Amino acid sequence: MKTLRLRLVILVILLLGAAFSVYAASREDRGGILTVAFLDIGQGDAIFIDAPSGNQMLIDGGPGKSVLRELSKVMPFYDRSIDVVIATHADQDHVGGLPNVLKNYKVNIFMEPGLSGPSSSYEELEKMVGNNKSNIKKILARRGMVVDLGDGAILQILFPVIDSPGTNTNMSSIVAKLVYGENEFMLTGDSPIAIEDYLVSLGGLQSDVLKAGHHGSKTSSSDEFVRAVAPQHTVISAGKNNRYTHPHQEVLDILNNFGIKILRTDELGIIVFKSDGTNLKLK
Repeated sequence: MKTLRLRLVILVILLLGAAFSVYAASREDRGGILTVAFLDIGQGDAIFIDAPSGNQMLIDGGPGKSVLRELSKVMPFYDRSIDVVIATHADQDHVGGLPNVLKNYKVNIFMEPGLSGPSSSYEELEKMVGNNKSNIKKILARRGMVVDLGDGAILQILFPVIDSPGTNTNMSSIVAKLVYGENEFMLTGDSPIAIEDYLVSLGGLQSDVLKAGHHGSKTSSSDEFVRAVAPQHTVISAGKNNRYTHPHQEVLDILNNFGIKILRTDELGIIVFKSDGTNLKLK
């Protein structure tokens, strides 16, 4: 009788293993779809990108552990790796959750602008990345770099151009353009109007989706920059009833004047786009 029960247990385990393998394979098949998720992490930024190739990227990690909760909504429970993590700049509301990400996920590449900030989370992050045992490759992001996510999806670094000479972390914020076929996303970190003006002078900004700079602050998203990007949608990542009153009405007015659809994490929660390289859909 014991032998029979043992055989039944082994059979159940094998059947569960087979079912899990089928489930995992179905989840891993992207079907040529790029997913871009603006995570609901409160007052901060965190953007998860799942490329058609299966390569994954996280841009910023919000202010704290909430990023882990949000990642669990867009990643299968068995997936414990993220290929590339980017910290757009060293402010707490962008890097606060990244040490937790590195503790819970295997990360291959870490990109940042190279300007340190006062955040204790940034200091912890730098120590973790710098640890020889981590095997994480650190890259200082500079204009002209391209991250190839595979199957036609690329991330173009537009800023910084050179090492930042000052101490203003927002001025050194990474600005990047995600491109997949005919669909493009402009991702701006907390980049202020002065940097936006510089980028406008260089051209090539037009995108379907704009992530509003600095959580919809009036220090970003100028009329000229929004006109140059000409997005159909603008995502504002901000916390509900935040003490900065983001997004500012001046920015909302600019976006409304251009007839752009405004999507806010403080109102909608997580915001997810799907693209097949031609058609862009809001999930």
